Amino acid sequence: MSMPPKQSQPMSIADVMAQVLAQKGMSERLAQVGAMNDWSAAVGAQIASVTEPLSVTADGVLWVRVTTAAWMNELSLLAPTLLQRLNATPSRAPVKQLRFRLGRS
Repeated sequence: MSMPPKQSQPMSIADVMAQVLAQKGMSERLAQVGAMNDWSAAVGAQIASVTEPLSVTADGVLWVRVTTAAWMNELSLLAPTLLQRLNATPSRAPVKQLRFRLGRS
């Protein structure tokens, strides 16, 4: 691995990490995982209180834990609307599918 040219100003750790992630091709994947952080704002307080985003797969599937079967059924029906809200952030790779898993946190 070659060393970058010496700079006159030190780089912030955030800039160094961004460069490393970009070089390794991980920037898009990391941005995609940001959908988990956006979940509560996208779905609202009521749905957020009965759900928990668990993971985002590389192919764009967001897995969400749901507290009851009734909510899981309701969210399955709302999935197209929820996907639209989640994907309103154009700076990251879109979530392509929502998958729900029954369980308590």
